[in-house]
Order: sequence, then structure tokens, then C-alpha cells
Amino acid sequence: MQFMITNISPTSLFGKITAGERPLVLDVRTPREYASAHVPGALLEPLESFDSLRVAALLSPGQQSLYVICQSGTRARTAVEKLEVAGVKCCVLVEGGTSAWIEAGLPVERQQVGGISLERQVRIAAGSLVFVGTLLATFLHPLFLVVPGFIGAGLVFAGITDICGMAMLLARMPWNQIHTRNDFTTCSAGSKGVAS
Repeated sequence: MQFMITNISPTSLFGKITAGERPLVLDVRTPREYASAHVPGALLEPLESFDSLRVAALLSPGQQSLYVICQSGTRARTAVEKLEVAGVKCCVLVEGGTSAWIEAGLPVERQQVGGISLERQVRIAAGSLVFVGTLLATFLHPLFLVVPGFIGAGLVFAGITDICGMAMLLARMPWNQIHTRNDFTTCSAGSKGVAS
């Protein structure tokens, strides 16, 4: 199913905030990514456990727009499509995601968070699997070359489609599930807006 998705640039969204609007911004990244830097007042609803109906229930009647953001735009697009299927027609994709927001020099909120970013975890896991697979193929059996070949194919697929299966798997790991103070599941409907 093809969706026509409305986009907004980070600077345009920030302009609405500074003009006194209180837009509802939904961040669909992992809790760890959200804690490291997010749009001020954005609510967290990780794509890994995304519930379109829960999001729809929080929207007030006549809600003008629901701004959906992730790191670069891919996960937000998936979330918008899920919301559209659930009947939420007021979704707007924030172009370039949080990366573009930060590159534009716009303010972010940060929370203390330890550990390694999801992007670095993917690099470490992919590199480790390629390294170990190559060693095993060299010293035990050439059939182990399947491991680095599979990882290489996965990286090519991720580069072409901007969908990384390893990142999706790592995002579900317990060490990436931290509680944040703006967790969507614990927010009340009264705290939906972005503080200006």
C-alpha cells in the first residue's frame, strides 16, 4: 500500500514551536537513542513496541498534526504508515529526523545515559562477526566464509533500503531498554505538547 506522507523540515517545525504552537512530537527511536538527545518535549513510542491505537487514543479531537521523528527518517516513515492504517490521518514526517534537527543547530534535551549508541553497536557486532567468521574459515573450514558473506550482504541491503535488520534486533536487547522520564507510555494526555 502506497502512502502520501506529508513532510516538514526541522527548522519549520522549530518555527512553529517558537511561534507559540504546542505541536505533538512523537519520537519512535529506542529509549537509549531518545535519552541521548531528543526534540524538547517529544514523547517516546519506540518502533520496536509501537502501538498505533495507543497513539491514536492520545490525540485530541481535531488534532491538527502529529509530528513523527526518528534518527534519520526511515523508522518514522514506518510509524506514519502504521498510524495511517489505524486511521490517524494527521501525521507529518520530520525530514532527516533527529540527525537533521541537531545538524540545524536546534535545541535538544538530553538525559544521562551510559552505554554505546545503537549505530556503534551495529558496527561492533558486524565487525566482530566478519572477523570471527574469517578466522574460522581460515583455521577450521572454508564453509565459515558464509558468515562474513551474509553480514556483507546484510550491510549492502541496509545501505540500499535504509532498513537494518541487525539494528532492529539490537534495539530489542535488554541493555537498550532504559526507562526515560518522557516515556510515552507513562505520559498523561495533558503533557502532549512541546515546551517552547
